[in-house]
Amino acid sequence: MKSDNSPRRPNLAPPRPDSQRAVWSVSFFLVVAVFVVFGQTVRHEFINYDDDLYVTDNPQVAQGLTFRGIGWAFTYSQIGHWHPLTWLSHMLDCQLYRLNPGGHHLTNVLLHATNAVLLFLVLRQMMGLRISKNVRAMATPASALWPSAFIAAVFAIHPLRVESVAWVAERKDVLSGLFFMLTLGAYVRYVRQPSSLVNYSALVLLFAMGLLSKNMLVTMPFVLLLLDYWPLGRLSPTVVSHSSFETLGRLLIEKLPLFLLSAASCIATSLVSEKIPVADRFTLFSRLQNGLVSYVTYLWQTVCPVALAIPYPMSTGSLPSWKLAGALFLLAAISLGAWVLRKQHPCLIVGWLWYVGMLVPVTGIVQISYYAHADRYTYLPQIGLTLAVVWALQESSVSWRYRREVLATAAAGVIAALMVCAAIQTSYWRNNELLWKHTLACTPENARANNNLGNALIPQSRFNEAIEQYQQALHINPDYAEAHNNLGNALALQGRYAEAIGQYQLALHINPEYLEAHYNLGDALMRSGRSEEAIDHFKKVLELRPGFAKAHNKSGAALVQIGRPDEAIIHFQKAIEIDAGYADAHYNLARALGEKGRLDEAVVQFQATIRMDPNNADAHGNLAKALATQGKLAEAVGEYQRTIELIPNSALAHFRFGQALQAQRDFKAAITQFQKAIQLDPRQLPAYLDLAWLLATGPAASLRDGSEAVKLALQAERLAGSVSPQLLDTLAAAYAEAGRYADAIETAKRALNLNATQNNQPLAEAIQARLKLYEAHAPYHASP
Repeated sequence: MKSDNSPRRPNLAPPRPDSQRAVWSVSFFLVVAVFVVFGQTVRHEFINYDDDLYVTDNPQVAQGLTFRGIGWAFTYSQIGHWHPLTWLSHMLDCQLYRLNPGGHHLTNVLLHATNAVLLFLVLRQMMGLRISKNVRAMATPASALWPSAFIAAVFAIHPLRVESVAWVAERKDVLSGLFFMLTLGAYVRYVRQPSSLVNYSALVLLFAMGLLSKNMLVTMPFVLLLLDYWPLGRLSPTVVSHSSFETLGRLLIEKLPLFLLSAASCIATSLVSEKIPVADRFTLFSRLQNGLVSYVTYLWQTVCPVALAIPYPMSTGSLPSWKLAGALFLLAAISLGAWVLRKQHPCLIVGWLWYVGMLVPVTGIVQISYYAHADRYTYLPQIGLTLAVVWALQESSVSWRYRREVLATAAAGVIAALMVCAAIQTSYWRNNELLWKHTLACTPENARANNNLGNALIPQSRFNEAIEQYQQALHINPDYAEAHNNLGNALALQGRYAEAIGQYQLALHINPEYLEAHYNLGDALMRSGRSEEAIDHFKKVLELRPGFAKAHNKSGAALVQIGRPDEAIIHFQKAIEIDAGYADAHYNLARALGEKGRLDEAVVQFQATIRMDPNNADAHGNLAKALATQGKLAEAVGEYQRTIELIPNSALAHFRFGQALQAQRDFKAAITQFQKAIQLDPRQLPAYLDLAWLLATGPAASLRDGSEAVKLALQAERLAGSVSPQLLDTLAAAYAEAGRYADAIETAKRALNLNATQNNQPLAEAIQARLKLYEAHAPYHASP
């Protein structure tokens, strides 16, 4: 016979039809409310705070869902979190929307709306299973509908939700929230049918998926124990006896697989935790103080959600004693009150411990970041607070005369106020500049916000304003390595490489393992002509992150500069292996292959570059040059035409186009291109020579103009500052076409006397043959 103290298996009476209509109405309202508040985010941009690490600058994610990407999601550990399902969700977004921010925001909004509806449905089910504290009778779902609806509505549209929903990088909140709600639902099903292996397996699987989305769910088994106490009634909230302890033991054993999963998640997290720079580390006492005050801060923000910011800077000194004492007193008073009232209102102790317990992983006692607290940390814990307050009010207001009218009016007012505040708060996330200016208005001494505002100004070419923001960040925190690095970036963009190098070195003095500073220092050294030194820093980057495609690409570029193309090719190929869509690496590989004479391979890489970046004029121009060298003149001409479309004011492009046309014997068009090159760049020496040659030696009389050819050749001589065989050969041909044979003969002889000519037998023979024509008073003309 089963013991009377075994977990209860209540049966739920079928709901009334009007209740079903109400359920659908509430669900519809929750979805609409979420979209009214957060729907605006589909027009928002990505944020320059982790969105780059998670999506925009993450090549594995940006490629969408791939077999390689799936493996990467389960093994990548360099961002300080292990959440493979979150990575996969970002990859799926990139598969669907590429890097269109609106699609990524839409996914967050849809997930959050789903979470709100699921919370409502699960709460309604759980409260339908609760035991009345007075008559020990089952409550109906209908009596749980409106309190559950209000709790879900507060969850859906509270301003503290904005950070989790409006921030693409916080996908882990809404995704783990989805599995949290599904796990709650699976647990309710299991409680109703505890003998069902399917229900229990679903419970374990959904919880595991939640942990794979965000490890903050490690405390969920404790939440389930709280729900066993109330409202599920599996451990009586009114009686504590020997048998109840036995029941508690069985409930703990029942959840042993969940506790084991939580432990495994904690271990995995500890293995991948991001190393906190020395400058950002806080003492244990500081972290304890901050954690204590943060609990009260979240309580206040729940009631008064104003001046919300990202992030809230950690205090560098000890907090005032009055603040600590007040926080400790308030938390102790609430805890004591919830304990004293546990029999009359068990919802209070359950909701309070839900809130306190779920925040434990993010109190900062074990330091996980550099900030004091974060709005997003309340995503699931705040449900406990709302549950406690709403259900206590529900139970305490039974005797009120106008109970329904008062509660309905108050609920409507609260929801309306929260929606307005949340919509305004969401609007601040529209773009980076607006977000960080709002943050600074709320938290003036926020070095992180100054730094990120500077980052927002850089793409707008507002370099001086950005420099001011970085300097302000460093005024607040002189040991802020990232601000030194970003200040270096701003200086480098202004061409102030010496100053930039100094800032990068300061960043590395603070944090010797700072990957980005090593990378940027290497780039600045390379641009300053110090490529040997640059290579050392790129090597350090690749030691820290072997799969960093950009570092391989830069290493290759530096190696090319110091004349080591074979090693450079290996780095370019590695960069492409890591990121097949890395257009710049394909381009650099093509150029290195071209320098090695491997034109067929170079052409393939130039073509790959153009497929990825159709408007890359340099790629079109170099592809045209390679094709022309291979004798594929028709294809080369097409590429040169595209190059000129992209950069019509490039003298070099017009000159090379003219050469290709000349090789095709389209001399008239070639002359036009050479003239355009000279017009754009009066110092374009090769264009003067080729144009003078055509005007002097063109096969058709209509092409030739001896006097103009002489002027061009003499101008080329002035530009060159010295003579060469080719220059003198051209000038001699021009003199002959102009009828100045004595000058032609004298110039041709000068060409033959040059050492360069004597060392080039074919050229010497060609000039000698033309000299005989001049001596016979005949110009040299190319054959038709």
